[in-house]
Amino acid sequence: MTAQAPRIALAQFNPVVGALETNARRMREFVEQARAEGAHLVMFPELALTGYPPEDLLLRPAFLDAVDAALERLAEASIGIDLLVGAPRRDGEGLANAAVWLRNGVIHATYAKHILPNYSVFDEVRYFHAGHEPCVVQLGDWRLGVTVCEDIWQPAPAAHARIAGADVLLNLNASPFHRGKPAERSAVVAARVAETGCPVLYVNQVGGQDELVFDGRSFLHPGPGGTPQALLDPWEEGLALVELEAGDAGRPRPVVVAPEAASPLPPAPAAVSEADSSAHAADAEVADLYAALVTGIRDYVDKNGFPGVILGLSGGIDSGLTAALATDALGPERVTAVMMPYRYTASMSVEDARAQAEHLGLDYHEVAIEPMVQAFLGGLDSALSSVPPTPGDVTEENLQSRSRGVVLMGLSNRTGRMLLATGNKSELAVGYATLYGDMNGGFAPLKDVSKQWVWRLARWRNTCGEVIPPRVIERPPSAELAPGQADSDSLPPYPVLDAILEAFVEEEASVADIVARGFERETVERVARMVLRAEYKRRQGAPGVRVSPRAFGRDRRYPITSGYRPE
Repeated sequence: MTAQAPRIALAQFNPVVGALETNARRMREFVEQARAEGAHLVMFPELALTGYPPEDLLLRPAFLDAVDAALERLAEASIGIDLLVGAPRRDGEGLANAAVWLRNGVIHATYAKHILPNYSVFDEVRYFHAGHEPCVVQLGDWRLGVTVCEDIWQPAPAAHARIAGADVLLNLNASPFHRGKPAERSAVVAARVAETGCPVLYVNQVGGQDELVFDGRSFLHPGPGGTPQALLDPWEEGLALVELEAGDAGRPRPVVVAPEAASPLPPAPAAVSEADSSAHAADAEVADLYAALVTGIRDYVDKNGFPGVILGLSGGIDSGLTAALATDALGPERVTAVMMPYRYTASMSVEDARAQAEHLGLDYHEVAIEPMVQAFLGGLDSALSSVPPTPGDVTEENLQSRSRGVVLMGLSNRTGRMLLATGNKSELAVGYATLYGDMNGGFAPLKDVSKQWVWRLARWRNTCGEVIPPRVIERPPSAELAPGQADSDSLPPYPVLDAILEAFVEEEASVADIVARGFERETVERVARMVLRAEYKRRQGAPGVRVSPRAFGRDRRYPITSGYRPE
């Protein structure tokens, strides 16, 4: 090591879970870029070699053998430049979620993650044992303490590293995005800096993995009294360089070398001023959510090898927003839109679907489903002549939706393009969707997006260039499965419904607690019953991008068969 201030590269990386050779090859590309720019150390995100989360791949001994072999080959790139790599490592206690320090072609040090999250989308106790020892490595004149993701959210691991002599903390992350998460991270790291007096370099994974999306946003906190600095753009891979210079009182002072345009991170919610709560800040939040959904679609489609996607374009806002998201994620040449009118479909719906497809430049088709629905109804009447339809019978409504589902799945089979389901979180929460109909699909981009957010996203997208006809956004929502039908016939107004759902689903609030907030008890009880009763539908639905603190899917596991009645 020369007298030059140590230069550390933070590699904001988008791995593919399980693709060990692909990931290692991309990591070596980052290493060579960092080497060319004079770096002495490259730090990668948590479990970068396997991708995060590898889930039950970690239960396969052959997979872990392949990880060991890939890590050994990757170590060859550490001649003349150190690597800090996230990877699972077997030891005397079992399997560790490890940060492996590679130097001069061999493993120089290993750190086992101390705090294993076992909540929400995290299930690390299933796979890993918790580490207990700090890991501090000398680089030039400074001693660098290693931590992994959740370790930074609790005081003890950082404190132990400081006691062991760390001057700077390196934190490797696979921290999924949800609304409000970036500010939470910044506040947590600031607390560790205040407690230890150590600067923190924070590198995060980027990209989509099934339901999860990772926003990157790698940053540094320069130390007590300093302001967190964003190093890399969200939602994109990249490499940032930071030098550790000597500062006041013999403390290290991290200085950004590249990219040069490092900017302050936004403050935590409690510190946001009235001016910061302007329309501009609100637009930034919507834009960030839109980018999360685009990233989730793009990586799910591309990492699974689909040539493109197909969706039903109904002339309504949910399918309209989904079409815009898919086009922005994949390009218009990879998106097929299909309008499937029936006798109850308004002419404006057909007109608006055509207009949006033209705006976006999509491959667009119209397929009338009247003959299919009538054939199904005729078959049912023949088979069930003794069971005539009764008032409130939804058979015809569901057959419309399922006929559309059959058409779309047939087109998906013919073209190889994956079908996108277009339902939103509000509908899926209360079961306002048809199994084997509009719930058909391989991926559901709006699965964790409430109706209120659908409207906000659609309006924001049109500010970037109008692609969703304005009356699609403004007209009252309707499934158009019956004459004069409106969503409000079956559901509370969406502002009321979404507020109740946020409390009941995301906050786990009781009926009594929600009523105390000013909602009618009868409405709250009805919504709660609908949510619990619809669990069997959601269990059969497609995965979708998680963007809230509590999504339907891997972090909310309710029984289908249950005698519980909320109070």
